[in-house]
Amino acid sequence: MGRIKIEMEFEVRSSPNILYNHIATASGLEEWFADKVNVKGKDKYVFIWDGKEEASELLKKVPKSLVKFRWVDGPADEYFQLEIIIDDLTSDVVLVVTDFTEEDEAEETEMLWESQVDTLKSFIGA
Repeated sequence: MGRIKIEMEFEVRSSPNILYNHIATASGLEEWFADKVNVKGKDKYVFIWDGKEEASELLKKVPKSLVKFRWVDGPADEYFQLEIIIDDLTSDVVLVVTDFTEEDEAEETEMLWESQVDTLKSFIGA
């Protein structure tokens, strides 16, 4: 069993600007993703859950559209990405989550993201 890339789409009934603030700022991420988020410099983010720190590096940030992080202690070629896509026809707002996990943990990882995104939706009233 190896590591696999997973990609999930979540429709979010929110303005893209509000959603972007919740995926790209420390205060926004603290509302749904981590207990605490510390930003060090322009591209070092430390996520804290239950007192345990996980350091990450911001690899890419596209205003109003995308953030991409890499765990410092993780494989160099893996990342997690949060991307906002707006449907041209319907104007629906979709949050696309890309992450990597062990093949036998894919279902668990997807359930965790679903739970996290549900928390995000409740915070922004989506």
